[in-house]
Amino acid sequence: MTSPVQQGASYEDVVRGRRSIRGYRPDPVPKQLIREIIEIAMRAPSSHNTQSWNFYVLTGAPLDRIRAGNTERNLAGVPHSREFRMRDEADPVHRERQIDIAKQLFGAMGIERHDKEKRLDWVMRGFRQFDAPVSIVITYDRTVHGSDIAPFDCGAVANALVNAAWARGLGCVINSQGIMQSPVVREHAGIADDQVIMMCIAMGYPDHTFPANGVVSRRKSVDEATTFVGFDD
Repeated sequence: MTSPVQQGASYEDVVRGRRSIRGYRPDPVPKQLIREIIEIAMRAPSSHNTQSWNFYVLTGAPLDRIRAGNTERNLAGVPHSREFRMRDEADPVHRERQIDIAKQLFGAMGIERHDKEKRLDWVMRGFRQFDAPVSIVITYDRTVHGSDIAPFDCGAVANALVNAAWARGLGCVINSQGIMQSPVVREHAGIADDQVIMMCIAMGYPDHTFPANGVVSRRKSVDEATTFVGFDD
């Protein structure tokens, strides 16, 4: 796997080169660097400039306590308590894409279909936010809860954040497994009651020896996704 883009790279280089990082070096990430990344990300558009997003940035012992609590509760069979609406079971087309990326990742990691131990270990990595040194929990103001626009805006800022991080040599993966047990996250991150937990982003310096980091997800074509109306061909 090549390193994240070099300084001075174009926006296109960043977007085309970025990938989800699921293996990290243990090196701490400077607080000032994270501040710069969030500042850039907050230039993302939001509906009527509401900017209802907020960020809780965790590292060290508080993050370790979330990892432990999230893992223990999930292994004990405690139902998930994500605060965003979960979709119903995916239809065949979307499910096929989920299976495709899973096959790519398991293939890179050498995880066979019958190997329950390695498959469980992979799931546990997700619950631990892939052992990244930093986790950024994105929330939005409860005053706008129930509107689909706030999660839409959080998606925009999350996209901007992972690209800004990649441009500065950091990798990320947007991860909902890490917030499956929201009471644990709220307690150890000190998240206020007036906030709704939307998503978390694992962040750190990529471990270039970790096989899954070389996986680039396949994307559907422009022709599949786009309908042009009123254009002369």
